[in-house]
Amino acid sequence: MAVAAPRRKARAASPPPRPPRAIGKYERLYLERQRRDLQLAYPDGMPRDPRQTRHPRGLWFDAAAGRRMVEFVERYCRHSKGEWAGQPIVFTPDQRERWTIVFGWMRPDGTRRFRIAYMELARKNAKSTEAAGAGLFLTVADHEPGAEVYATATKKDQAKIVWSAAESMVKQSPALKRWVRTYRNNISCLKMASKFEPLGADSDTLDGLNPHGNIVDEMHAHKDRGLWDVLLTAQGARRQPLTIAITTAGIYDPESIGWQLHDYAVKVLEGAIEDDRFFAYIAAMDEGDDWRDERAWEKANPNLGISVKLDYLREQCAQAERQPSFLNTFLRLHGNQWTQQVTRWIPLERWNLCADPPHPLAGRIVFGGLDLSTKIDVAALTLLAELDGFYDLHFRFWVPEELVNERERRHEGPSYAAWVRDGFLIATPGNVIDYEFIRADILEHAKRMKLKQVGYDPWNAEQLATQLMDALNPSRSDAGFQMVSMRQGMATLSEPSKEFEKLTIARKLRHGAHPVMRWMVANVTTRTDANGNIAPDKSTSVGKIDGVVSTILALGRAIVTRPKRSVYDTRDPIVIE
Repeated sequence: MAVAAPRRKARAASPPPRPPRAIGKYERLYLERQRRDLQLAYPDGMPRDPRQTRHPRGLWFDAAAGRRMVEFVERYCRHSKGEWAGQPIVFTPDQRERWTIVFGWMRPDGTRRFRIAYMELARKNAKSTEAAGAGLFLTVADHEPGAEVYATATKKDQAKIVWSAAESMVKQSPALKRWVRTYRNNISCLKMASKFEPLGADSDTLDGLNPHGNIVDEMHAHKDRGLWDVLLTAQGARRQPLTIAITTAGIYDPESIGWQLHDYAVKVLEGAIEDDRFFAYIAAMDEGDDWRDERAWEKANPNLGISVKLDYLREQCAQAERQPSFLNTFLRLHGNQWTQQVTRWIPLERWNLCADPPHPLAGRIVFGGLDLSTKIDVAALTLLAELDGFYDLHFRFWVPEELVNERERRHEGPSYAAWVRDGFLIATPGNVIDYEFIRADILEHAKRMKLKQVGYDPWNAEQLATQLMDALNPSRSDAGFQMVSMRQGMATLSEPSKEFEKLTIARKLRHGAHPVMRWMVANVTTRTDANGNIAPDKSTSVGKIDGVVSTILALGRAIVTRPKRSVYDTRDPIVIE
């Protein structure tokens, strides 16, 4: 973090300008998200009154409100350790922009847009110092009477790192000391009746919390959702609560909340998920970067040369070269790369290139794929038809209505409620999927096209498949469509999986940018065998992939029924005399 010279002294001569800092893919996407939001809200430029927005969801950007947090920290907060102890904190341009965005975007009602701010950077990039300043702002300057702010971590001792930094800021600041008191494990502002305390998952009790602000440290170390869910669900009585999650990359574990939040942040940045509540910032080296390249280090270390010393990174890099077992530690802590992680199957940028609207299916020969998963989550149907080498994909997704409500209460994952509202997801009554509803929906759609076959995963679907077949005209064996059981082994799924991959890369699909399907494509990973066969892998995929599976099942039926072509379709017969 940069430090200003004392205000009464003349500034030293500025150092010669250095080249612009290299930024990685995810930081670039974060900047693009901000530019896109501003363009949606103010296509003709920023008006005098920022509330005059044209954003389709009524969001508006109050830069002055965003700068209040930055100005608070720079005016009242001082460093307490190291070479800058006692000197005022001054944000770098990167930090200033990031926090202005977090605090500056507003909802139509004038409350803050972002309720979760996820920030992931390499070690020693001043995350704790920034978060401590934000915690003090939420405690004393955010106009929230009786604010409760908590610095939290897996252990209370870890939570005290951020809280102790805030405590030191108060003690170093004559202005803050006038209206803020520090006690053992408590910072209090009597005028606002507010407090800032450390809290660990190992604390005696987590009951009775009413947090206005949560600063959650080192998310990668949180193995389960317990503390996270307690903090988020306790915020219901607050007007504009804010949870700030700060972390360095961790070790891949699909069950950990740290990995799940990282994966969710990536999907928000890539556009696989649209979530107005969730701010995401990730500074990391890109896949394929040379970890020895000092320019690549800049991507993960925005404060390189300030709080992160170049000589220190050079020493760490040299150790990784001498000691291969240290390489993953170097990549994780200083390159901010999650280690031992699985690789997603379909790059989202490839999928997005196939976003043309699909042609209607009415009157066409159509094949389907049905994946029912479990009765308490998403079920998926893909209907596809081929035209001149292109496949038009249409999707139906169903989910229990009670699950939609529960996810909204827990702020968990993408907003099913928004997808239901916009018609991309269908909520069936009750707390389990209504198979009778799905059966009627499929039969109604089948009337509009020449549906030939529907492949289905027999697990959980045999009864529905039988009901669909029984619903067809029993007096004619050729009436309606066939339900074809397709087991989920390599022998069944590999060929259509490879076809799905090939068609995506060749841009031979038209899927209309369906947001539920885009999310599932961003989730999917594959399993392989010694013979090079591939299939979707639900066990390692982070999030639902039912739409991908149903599409592969539909392609499987389309491939099987393709007319067999003879070599003589393209050349004349050979005559043997």
